[in-house]
Amino acid sequence: QVQLVESGGGLVEAGKSLTLSCVVSGSTFAINAMGWYRQAPGKEREFVAFMSGGSSTNYANSVKGRFTISRDNAKNTVYLQMNNLKPEDTAVYYCHSSWADGLGNHDYWGQGTQVTVSS
Repeated sequence: QVQLVESGGGLVEAGKSLTLSCVVSGSTFAINAMGWYRQAPGKEREFVAFMSGGSSTNYANSVKGRFTISRDNAKNTVYLQMNNLKPEDTAVYYCHSSWADGLGNHDYWGQGTQVTVSS
């Protein structure tokens, strides 16, 4: 049973920082591509950041230079360091994991963690 559990969300003032964590269990984490997505009220879920199993990264233009995705394979954990937060970063943030093996393609989502940035 694969599970993704996010933590680290909360209420923070604009300009401050937060770090989100996502612990993955039930899969071979080191080969997983990991991503962070977010969904603001009334909006579609959108891509935030991505890190491949080989640790290459990609970011949405809206967060580039402010957010950093990283992973600790020994802890089966992916992080999202968010600096200089803005009110428009307010959303539920979701962790996503995907990989391919002999059984096919797999992708899983966490339950989400709320980030609220006050102006």
